[in-house]
Amino acid sequence: MATERIEETILRNLLYNEEYYRKVVPFLKAEYFNEYHERILFEEVADFASKYDKIPTQEVLSINLQSRNDLTEDTFQSSLSTLKSLGDEWVDFNWLLDATEKWCQDRAIYLALMQSIKIADGGDKKLSKDAIPSILQAALAVSFDEHIGHDYIEQAEDRYDFYHRKEEKIPFDLEKFNFITKGGLPNKTLNIALAGTGVGKSLFMCHAAAAALTQNYNVLYITCEMAEEKIAERIDANLLNVNVKDIVELPEVLFNSKVNEIARKTRGKLIIKEYPTASAHVGHFKALLSDLSLKKDFKPDIIFVDYLNICASARYKGAIVNSYTYVKAIAEELRGLAVEHNVPIVSATQTTRSGYGNSDPDLTDTSESFGLPATADFMFALISTDELEQQGRIMVKQLKNRYNDPTASRKFMVGIDRAKMKLYDVADDASSISIDSEDPGEDFAQFQQTQNRLSKFAEWNV
Repeated sequence: MATERIEETILRNLLYNEEYYRKVVPFLKAEYFNEYHERILFEEVADFASKYDKIPTQEVLSINLQSRNDLTEDTFQSSLSTLKSLGDEWVDFNWLLDATEKWCQDRAIYLALMQSIKIADGGDKKLSKDAIPSILQAALAVSFDEHIGHDYIEQAEDRYDFYHRKEEKIPFDLEKFNFITKGGLPNKTLNIALAGTGVGKSLFMCHAAAAALTQNYNVLYITCEMAEEKIAERIDANLLNVNVKDIVELPEVLFNSKVNEIARKTRGKLIIKEYPTASAHVGHFKALLSDLSLKKDFKPDIIFVDYLNICASARYKGAIVNSYTYVKAIAEELRGLAVEHNVPIVSATQTTRSGYGNSDPDLTDTSESFGLPATADFMFALISTDELEQQGRIMVKQLKNRYNDPTASRKFMVGIDRAKMKLYDVADDASSISIDSEDPGEDFAQFQQTQNRLSKFAEWNV
């Protein structure tokens, strides 16, 4: 007796096992079947079931096959012969699900490889080589999703546990940012700083990257604007507590000593990678992450992209599209990268020309695309004026916040030392809140009191 192939087992259970059919048919594709007559049978089963919401009988399929005029005699006879051989034989349901899922995965990968080879050889005129990574990624992602939705009543306990589960976050070293984000940046998020030219977008990201490194996190800093060495110089100024212009004057022994001291205090790593302006997209970043994992055993806990508007889009490479669509696509791709690699991504964007001198910007002052704030999880503006510069302050205004109520501390001050590329906490007082004063100190004062109580409690329990 001939051994039954998995394809025949799948077709047989599609006809006689409705539970199996409803579970697997969303994931099956006709092209997965290697034999053409088996593809025909699957198409007939799927077409009938989608139209009548039930699986067909052998008799119905036989009639439908006879009414088709696009089949050769050999294909028709092979389809009919296979159909008649399919009997109602019991197979363990769980085993069959696992076997079907593995078969789908193997077939998807094989077909993706074949398509990739065809593209690489120039046989596909519609797709370029840039499409190969996404084709392979889609094939590798094939799986039978067991999750079929959240039952509001029956899963109330699970929901309560979720509300009280401590979310993994990357904290800031600035208390007010921790307050408005409820402890830092969660994974799988896109976080955007909005500012005009020279206000401090790169300074903020360099400071946050340096702070994450000192807290033992692995940091990847992607720059599309400045050279790797220039970004490293700013981070040196921050971590070594030296003016940027004075770094070059440091004796080599002292410089190495300070860097070694930093290395001794942290278990994290910081990688800075430069790309030419407007040439790198998420596809390049994924390749970089793969190389870092393989060659340096490095997996980032947080990624900085300096900055979003001067990245390229993987979807619209070479295409002529409007700036709204293009920048929104870049934002969506970066957020997809954050989700895929389970990290927070921090980037920045420019204000519009009208928002450049605006001391109270809002979401409409985002340059090029309002689709960016629609995609971001957390967005804030950095505001600087002559008066604030004299005070050594920079104002932060929340524009969008999915982590907390954005009306709590809508605006607040942060100290800034541009020479050392540092930000630091300052007290909110009447002199520092000078722009459209909203009292941002009350909620934050309560937060500080709570933090102080928790710190004392921790000391008592040591």
